[in-house]
Amino acid sequence: MLLEMKNVNAAFKVDGHYYNALDDVCLNVNEDEILAIVGESGCGKSTLATSIIGLYNEKQTKISGSIKYRDQELVGTSAQEMDQIRGEKIGMIFQDPLAALNPLMRVADQIKESLTLHTTLSEEQKDLRVQELLSQVGIQNPKRVAKQYPHELSGGMRQRVIIAIAIACKPDLIIADEPTTALDVTIQAQILDLLMKIQRENHAGIILITHDLGVVAQMADRVAVMYAGQVVESGSVQQLFTEPKHPYTRSLLRSMPQADKVRDKLYVIEGMVPSLKNMEHSGCRFSKRVSWLSKLPHESEPQMHQVAEGHYVRCVCWKDFKFSQE
Repeated sequence: MLLEMKNVNAAFKVDGHYYNALDDVCLNVNEDEILAIVGESGCGKSTLATSIIGLYNEKQTKISGSIKYRDQELVGTSAQEMDQIRGEKIGMIFQDPLAALNPLMRVADQIKESLTLHTTLSEEQKDLRVQELLSQVGIQNPKRVAKQYPHELSGGMRQRVIIAIAIACKPDLIIADEPTTALDVTIQAQILDLLMKIQRENHAGIILITHDLGVVAQMADRVAVMYAGQVVESGSVQQLFTEPKHPYTRSLLRSMPQADKVRDKLYVIEGMVPSLKNMEHSGCRFSKRVSWLSKLPHESEPQMHQVAEGHYVRCVCWKDFKFSQE
């Protein structure tokens, strides 16, 4: 197993008090596997990613539980040790490449940073590796692009540079946080194909964070659905799309446009994800967004229940759930 997360909690300090953004998250990722994490903005997907690779402010954040990379505990690991893990063993593809790239450094120098830290390559070898990486991510003129600054590149090109940095040292695990946000459909497809190619070539495990269920259906092996800091359902991509159980999973799928069904309007989930301060930490957190079923039986402390092999659902409310139109 590449990565194993058990009872992971992450709390942020707001106005002198800590509020949990992650509650009791349990997930794992294997080699040659793509695990998709889906949910609305504010559900805790990116917080989970930054918790894994240790990119958080220790004075404002508390992480507890266990996150093990190949049996090596990451929670509580020193900053120096995490510097050795990030880039070499775990690569990160950030959501906003323009914000992630240093505007004052040329592309080649930014890729070389990871190579300098984790390898003993000579300068000439690093230059060759930069050319190789830029070619690998589909950049047509790697020599020219290597000398450019981020602002001189298009959004798709910047995203390819971010991917080149993430795979420079051939990490076993890649975390891709919304890798196709703000890209047009053609470039989006190219980036997704590139990620799948890299995964096959390097036998890497990928955590794909997205809100695009179409991308999940195309790429993922397994799916974890997050809501309000919790995993509410997990299983294979086939189980989640053909036999969704949790009301939130079913609501997300119902809100997708479908070519084979004619509707007057798209389904919209009532309300919104609660803020950290307003988030209730007891009972079923999604119950208020299905107001027409306010008397639906819920667990006071919802647990994950196995409903099929490899398929888990939080709370028992899914057994009686129906949409208001049904």
